[in-house]
Amino acid sequence: MPRLSAAFYRRDALAVARDLIGCVLVRDDGRDRTSVRLVEVEAYRGKLDPGSHGYRGMTARTETMYGRPGRLYVYFTYGMHWCANIVCAPEGVCEAVLLRAGEPVEGSDVMFARRPGIVDERLLAAGPARLAQAMGLDGRSDATTLLRGGVSWVAEDELTDEYRHGSVARTKRIGLSTGKGDDLEWRWVVPGSPFASRRG
Repeated sequence: MPRLSAAFYRRDALAVARDLIGCVLVRDDGRDRTSVRLVEVEAYRGKLDPGSHGYRGMTARTETMYGRPGRLYVYFTYGMHWCANIVCAPEGVCEAVLLRAGEPVEGSDVMFARRPGIVDERLLAAGPARLAQAMGLDGRSDATTLLRGGVSWVAEDELTDEYRHGSVARTKRIGLSTGKGDDLEWRWVVPGSPFASRRG
């Protein structure tokens, strides 16, 4: 599966988020290969978005979000979880797409090993922290490229259009405080997907 081009990511987060639905996130570090089909994502738009880490400007934590599009922005949250985003928009513009949930495509055995105690495949990557753990993404993955030379990438396959142009719901984002962009409908999800973080 060929990688998506830099031009794909060099757009605003809303456009990129919608088009990521149905695409396949792949990670191959030379030892293990895993992949998930993206069924749920959320857009975050920097200074335009009080829910974004970059709303108040660049910090050491958010520097990656201001960098070149087509890279991963991976952050630590709640003192225990990593979450993965894809940086988009032109360099210097702070926008990213949070990868909220994926349907396992390759390497389920590896994902189960990375998520001990999980026995239901539907729960392997159903949520941003679960997805990151299942795919082996952590702080070492921050600022790494999804373009040529990177061990992770996003691709389209023969099923992408079926997901992307099928029924895709647009809703409010999940888990934001009141007044922090919780009213913005910047979440996309495949309705009824058993692999989404919330299936209602």
